[in-house]
Amino acid sequence: MTLLPRPSWRNQRRLTRGMQLTLVGIIGYGLLAGAPKAITNGVIALGITFVPSLLERNYDIPLDPWLGLWITLAVFLHTMGSAGLYQQIPWWDHITHAMSATLVAGVGYTFARGVDLHNDEIHLPRRFYFAYVLVIVLAFGVVWELFEFGLDVVAHATGVDMPLAQFGLDDTVKDLLYNSLGAVLVAVFGQAHLSGLAETVRTSLIAD
Repeated sequence: MTLLPRPSWRNQRRLTRGMQLTLVGIIGYGLLAGAPKAITNGVIALGITFVPSLLERNYDIPLDPWLGLWITLAVFLHTMGSAGLYQQIPWWDHITHAMSATLVAGVGYTFARGVDLHNDEIHLPRRFYFAYVLVIVLAFGVVWELFEFGLDVVAHATGVDMPLAQFGLDDTVKDLLYNSLGAVLVAVFGQAHLSGLAETVRTSLIAD
């Protein structure tokens, strides 16, 4: 994968660090205000933002800086939504679901393409990837909604405020629709941008 020029790399780092500092602020607010949802979402999101750096350091996978920003932005938007924007901005939830779906689709495509490149006996046609990405995202979306439903059951039974919640059948259907939109975007446009990453995964992980 061709990495971006150094000015773009610096811009990505600044944006990423800015979002990480905001997440730290949300965690601090949660600690001071006694808001467990803010603490839980903030800690999980902050941990995920360091995944690109860990992949580069531990597995020698040179990710494009903007891919790291993509991951950080997805979890950042969700955490900001949990901090209050979901209630204040009706369409915020749609954006976060579409963004999260693009991440799931990107990971699924990258590893399937890595296996395809690694094994000469396996050939996956380009049309297969479109259907594969859609199925992966839809399956993940269903599991996620079941997970949220389970948290709702536990919340009602225990009175404990959970970091995630469902808001009715209409909300669930819209979530799945925007998951599908994110999957389609990656299926249509992602192959050109993720092929280099798939080659890196093949070399750095699967070949080992």
